[in-house]
Amino acid sequence: MTEQKVRWGVLATGGIAATFTADLVDMPDAEVVAVASRSAEPAKAFAERFGIPRAYGDWESLAYDDGIDVVYVATPHSAHRAAAGLMLEGGRNVLCEKPFTLNAREAAELVALARGNGRFLMEAMWMYCHPMVRRLKALVDDGAIGEVRHVRADFGLEGPFPASHRLRDPALGGGALLDLGVYPVSFTQLLLGEPSDIAARAVLSEESVDLQTGAVLSWESGALASVHCSIVGGTATAASITGSRGRIDVPDGFFFPDRFVLHRTGRDPEEFTADPAHGPRASLKHEAAEVMRALRAGETESPLVPLDGTLAVMRTLDAIRDRVGVRYPGERADTPGTPEVAPEVTPA
Repeated sequence: MTEQKVRWGVLATGGIAATFTADLVDMPDAEVVAVASRSAEPAKAFAERFGIPRAYGDWESLAYDDGIDVVYVATPHSAHRAAAGLMLEGGRNVLCEKPFTLNAREAAELVALARGNGRFLMEAMWMYCHPMVRRLKALVDDGAIGEVRHVRADFGLEGPFPASHRLRDPALGGGALLDLGVYPVSFTQLLLGEPSDIAARAVLSEESVDLQTGAVLSWESGALASVHCSIVGGTATAASITGSRGRIDVPDGFFFPDRFVLHRTGRDPEEFTADPAHGPRASLKHEAAEVMRALRAGETESPLVPLDGTLAVMRTLDAIRDRVGVRYPGERADTPGTPEVAPEVTPA
């Protein structure tokens, strides 16, 4: 795979699938050739909307379509393990939406399957591919603010969401943490790696999913992080990284920023702004471009979104759920939900 267009399949037809597909069809080196859903009608409607030649009313047809180079999995995250696993078993390369799976055990199974079959696999953590986030990380890695001492990040939606909404459905992996909290956790671990200790509290719904969760993560270096997520209150989606010799503030939209400010001791604040040539700040094209770059290079993992990093994030999400007592239907006894100490829970 060198000069030809990369042929994409899309699994699922919801909102994020539509957003990603709209970006793909606007990329000259990408071609969306097939879409699949659990039934034929939504797949056909999606195909007609985006001019996709093949529409399947089952997942298997997509998995075993040899005319596809890579499949974008956009199902609810409770189905990521089954969907991405089937695609990998069928010989397809996979870009799987975040959160990667419900828990670290499922994530490890997918990673083992991809590595065992020599297939490309990547979590669709588009934040890691965003040019401004990459620029911010480069500054931190280069020591612009010294040693990182504290990271703060939040992501909350105002709601309210009814009990019937997917964000409150345990069967779909509902709650703030997996859907929204994955962003501040991933942002923090991009800069500091996997924490050595975790404390957390949550407010749970009647369905026993988290309406909002706060966690403090710590590292042996002495660094701390404060992360928060919510589906009962809109937050600034802001972030701040404090170091021994300065600070970086991301005032809003930390996972797709158009600007951030570097504060260094003894210097005037320095503002960094996005290059208009990179397109809209919310574009998903950057992660699609990284997938296609890796496939053309013959890589089975992306250095921007490494699988070991994805597994580390999933372990942290598991640990937070352990602390607050959230378990999803069908999870085994060795997965989150039964902490060794009493759950730190505040009733809604």
